[in-house]
Amino acid sequence: MEVSASQQLERAKQHFELTDYHGAIVLLQELVDEGKAFADAHHLLGLCLHLVGQAERALASFDQALKLNPRYVEALLHRGVVLAEQGREDEASAAFQAARESGTGERAGVPVHHADKLANLHADLAEAYAQAGSLTRAVEQLRAALELGPAFHDLRYRLGKYLLDCGRSLEAREELELVVAARPGSTEARCAYALASYLSGDVLTAREHLDHVLRERPGHVRARAYRDLVERAGGV
Repeated sequence: MEVSASQQLERAKQHFELTDYHGAIVLLQELVDEGKAFADAHHLLGLCLHLVGQAERALASFDQALKLNPRYVEALLHRGVVLAEQGREDEASAAFQAARESGTGERAGVPVHHADKLANLHADLAEAYAQAGSLTRAVEQLRAALELGPAFHDLRYRLGKYLLDCGRSLEAREELELVVAARPGSTEARCAYALASYLSGDVLTAREHLDHVLRERPGHVRARAYRDLVERAGGV
């Protein structure tokens, strides 16, 4: 049984809570290598690397998290801590200042820092509903999460997947198109977008994105399977 990116991230969090940082790193690095890691996975990987004494790799992971979500307050704060420990005081001060600025203001009527936490709580509840077999309620919770955290593309990707599972391919395509635009290097997002495009009747877009993935990763199993599906349906 295939483990989803969100399930793998949850396993990594469990290892982290048990202070098994090396175990968490293995799981998180798999997500990174497979192109499935979003900002929260990169942030947790950076935190684990910092705790096992790999400062430079930790900074690279925090930087990747911030590339995906420039207002990621916790990534900014932890990046500042690592920089301060290295004696890079000016860079650390800049990171802390950016964290303070990112934590101000409101989003959907909620202070930004609280909005991020509430968005993650909605996402956790969505996962619980999905595991209970209630995808409709899971979708509702993820939409609430994205209202509070519109830049959380990991949650938007999960929403797109749930919408596909519900048979709502047009809605899934809209969400996944935003993820691909934000994360053009994510092969998993491209594959999901291609499937949503195919199911909603846009075979040409599906083929274009699957061919893109296969040029980058010729052995990508899911992309090859979806491409074969398009071919069998006469979409070439």
